[in-house]
Amino acid sequence: MTRTQVLDRSVAEALSALSGAARRGLGDPVLAELVMIRASQLNHCAFCLDMHLALARKGGVSENRLQLLNAWEEAEDNYSERERAALALTEAVTVLTASASRTAAGRGFVPDAVYERAAKHFDETELAHLIGLITAINSWNRLMVSRRVAPGGYRP
Repeated sequence: MTRTQVLDRSVAEALSALSGAARRGLGDPVLAELVMIRASQLNHCAFCLDMHLALARKGGVSENRLQLLNAWEEAEDNYSERERAALALTEAVTVLTASASRTAAGRGFVPDAVYERAAKHFDETELAHLIGLITAINSWNRLMVSRRVAPGGYRP
């Protein structure tokens, strides 16, 4: 079976609207890029990695911070406590089934400690936008990976 790289326009527009609203509501373009890059790393989405790394560079994020993002917990001096809280939440939302907090039915949830850590750094509105952004990039990752959309097509 051959997969096309074309996405349905209405789906792309809906996801773009969600992504844009969440990004604007979060109000921190650098943090938004870090979150989207980290989720894309976890989901192995080459297209989204290529795109958001380019946007982060254009937005002034240093190469050092980008190169260490995959090991942000060990490179804590490179990220603020607010960024680390957002990255921990990104990982928990992105990989729900691997969450430390699991029910007897085997369903994963965002651990309370991770959510509470984020809530210390984001007000309710910002937290809603952050979770919306994480949800949006995870949806984009799944669309692009499942359709095998190759990196290199995005230009900032």
